[in-house]
Amino acid sequence: MSARVVLASNNAKKLAELRRILEPLVPGVEVLGLADVEPYPEPAETEPTFEGNALIKARACRDVTGLPSLADDSGICVDALNGMPGVLSARWSGVPKDEGGDAANNRLLLAQLTDVPDERRGATFRAAVALCLPDGTEIVVHGEMPGRVLHAEQGEGGFGYDPLFAAEGHDVSTAELTPEQKDAISHRGRALAAIAPRVAEALQA
Repeated sequence: MSARVVLASNNAKKLAELRRILEPLVPGVEVLGLADVEPYPEPAETEPTFEGNALIKARACRDVTGLPSLADDSGICVDALNGMPGVLSARWSGVPKDEGGDAANNRLLLAQLTDVPDERRGATFRAAVALCLPDGTEIVVHGEMPGRVLHAEQGEGGFGYDPLFAAEGHDVSTAELTPEQKDAISHRGRALAAIAPRVAEALQA
């Protein structure tokens, strides 16, 4: 099989993650990113849910490219913050990503949890991945990774809040895991693994 699917993202690390997970499960697939397709204005993420925002992005990509399109929305939901930042995770600090947003988000989250003890630092990474097909079919799957927020950043890998998060059953941050270890337990990895068979079905139809 030789087929193409687009991930509606400019995030090189997300694209690499999708390729690692999808290519062994969907032999012959070519995974494209937004840099590989005709440029278009990316829609604003205006929905209050991860699913809603993932669908907004996947629909826009499908409508422009005419190709099966995947998009994800994800974030960290912290117990002590009543589930926030949630869908606001990427812009929690108000600093754009290309101006150091990840670092600013991490600093703000740590500040908000100052003096919060370990037993109250529970958190869950949640993700929704949407697949929108040219025939109008839309599929959404979800993934979760429970764990806790650390007291300081650890590790150089991953992205976003990874240096501040230790997954359940792990004593290191997700930024200290190998890509393969992270894929096996991460919210996005679980969601992508769940949707991969649906991608394979669509491309083989």
